[in-house]
Parts: sequence; C-alpha cells; structure tokens
Amino acid sequence: MIDWGAFLLVALAALIAASVVVSAYSFGLRLLALGGRAPVVGPAEFTDAITIISPAEAKAIAKRAKKAAKKNPLTDAQKRAALVGAYACFTISALAVLYGIYLIVPYFHR
Repeated sequence: MIDWGAFLLVALAALIAASVVVSAYSFGLRLLALGGRAPVVGPAEFTDAITIISPAEAKAIAKRAKKAAKKNPLTDAQKRAALVGAYACFTISALAVLYGIYLIVPYFHR
C-alpha cells in the first residue's frame, strides 16, 4: 500500500529544495553581474561554436561592455557587497546540493 502522506511530503520537500537551489543560484548570478563580474565566456573558449565572431566584432563587444561597466551607478562598497552576496548565494546553493546528495547516498549514513 502506498503511503500518500509520505509521498506528498517527499514531493513537497523536493519542490521546495529545487526552488531554493535555483533561486539561490539565479540571485547569485544577478548579484555577480551587479558587482561588475558578469560570467561571460568568450567565443574563443568554445571549440565547437557555431557562430564565428570576427576580431573586429569581439573588439566592439568588449568596448560596449567597458562602456556599460562605466555606467554602473553603484559605489565600490555596493559592488563589494553585491559580490559578497553573490558568493553567499552560490555557497547556499552548493550546500543545498551537497546536503541533498548526503541524504540520497546511504553510504554517508554509516
């Protein structure tokens, strides 16, 4: 016989845990971008990239990024706080994932 109460409890816990991990990671990315360290991967780092960007286009993109960085209205202290918040969000996300793995793998419960 299926214990529907336990099934509902596990489903609800999984939904909440997934929401926490995704939210913490997305807030971390947002704060990282606010702090001026947007996680940008250059096209040269993709070995199987379909889109080819010429050096002139890459230079123009870098120039726009530099110009956008100058327009950031945050002070240096606010940028540092955003970076600390981003790292805190990433830590929360990683700890939640590690705790989930701990709960799933029975070897860790010995």
